[in-house]
Amino acid sequence: MGYTGLPIDEASLVAQLQDPKTASAAFDTLMRVYGEPVYWQIRKLVVRHEDADDILQNVFLKAWNNLQNFRGDAKLSTWLFKIAINESINFLNKERTRNNITSEDGDDSYLLQNIESDPYFDGEELHAELLRAVAKLPEKQRLVFNMRYFDEMKYEEISEILGTSVGALKASYHHAAKKIEEIFSET
Repeated sequence: MGYTGLPIDEASLVAQLQDPKTASAAFDTLMRVYGEPVYWQIRKLVVRHEDADDILQNVFLKAWNNLQNFRGDAKLSTWLFKIAINESINFLNKERTRNNITSEDGDDSYLLQNIESDPYFDGEELHAELLRAVAKLPEKQRLVFNMRYFDEMKYEEISEILGTSVGALKASYHHAAKKIEEIFSET
């Protein structure tokens, strides 16, 4: 489920976004085209629908407020995913602080609780087990695993979004897959 084949002309959309006369309509297009993929990227990180929905609104608000800073060096999708990941990480950090979770505890207790209590989750048990295993990964590995495994993004695209070398991403993905394999072999 990569995002490279979206049916829009990004250069034209960027030009419309930067023109005050067409910015509002172009932003509606931006939200319609990228809203769902960005939502699911956030959702995989924070788990709960309500949290993902709130963060998605923050992402588009931040994007709207920073349109003048978008230089077009990266694709719009890359820019939005960077904002979404940063907003998600900030949210998780605030939740850790609010719930007195230390870095030694890891994210897994908070995320596991959210997976099990999410009324929107109706997945089968094997999928739930995979989500629980992914929730136990360190944040960076979880990000890379989600983008590569679930979203089928190319390492080059992930590299642009996360600002990490392709080699480091491949190593993170390998370690994540190995940890998930170990978790499944324990059960």
